[in-house]
Amino acid sequence: MLRSRLTRRPKEHLGAVGVDLGILSLATLSTGERIVGPKALRRDLRRLRRLSRSLSRKQKGSKNRTKARTKLARLHARIANIRQDSLHQLTADINRRFDIIGIEDLNVRGMVCNRHLARSIADMGFREFRRQLEYKAARRGAVVVVADRFFPSSKLCSACGALQDDLPLSVRTWTCPACNTTHDRDVNAAINLAQYAVSSTVSACGGEGSGSGHLVAVKPAPSKQEVSAKATFA
Repeated sequence: MLRSRLTRRPKEHLGAVGVDLGILSLATLSTGERIVGPKALRRDLRRLRRLSRSLSRKQKGSKNRTKARTKLARLHARIANIRQDSLHQLTADINRRFDIIGIEDLNVRGMVCNRHLARSIADMGFREFRRQLEYKAARRGAVVVVADRFFPSSKLCSACGALQDDLPLSVRTWTCPACNTTHDRDVNAAINLAQYAVSSTVSACGGEGSGSGHLVAVKPAPSKQEVSAKATFA
């Protein structure tokens, strides 16, 4: 633990960033960066099915069944470790580079009800991403702003603020009819989340700002603002 703290890279203080989570790319940043997740479950799914079938064929109580169960458990652990390591690297990098981080309050429980997307969503680990981002932000002194679940990050034009009535999930690139700006769906959503995070942070610090997002981890507040130690370091 001591060694990891001594070798930790210094914070870059690059300002605000929005992070849009997805299935094709695990995270799209407002800077235009795309981080493709490891998709460990998808990569080892064929082997996982083979080991599961092998286990089901073994006689209960036999040594061969014990061996098959051990192999299957090791593969599950490997998949979980690959996903966990990828999320740790991503969340650590975001917290090291940026002071204000905007994310969405995703309804993961409702999303996995879609049988066509459930496996891909579970493979990405959205809930674990948010958990790691929040506790690392508290350590680094960053601010994580969680946008309201109904905030139209994808439908809102980041250039002029015009709201689109309908934008199907299959549409990945669209042009705003108000200002004629062409947007990549994910990058546009990430930019809107970054702007949302900045406005919410300014509002929370006593300035003008719109946005109903809540601050999950808060930087040391100015002297005029009273913030409990529990709110700062939790």
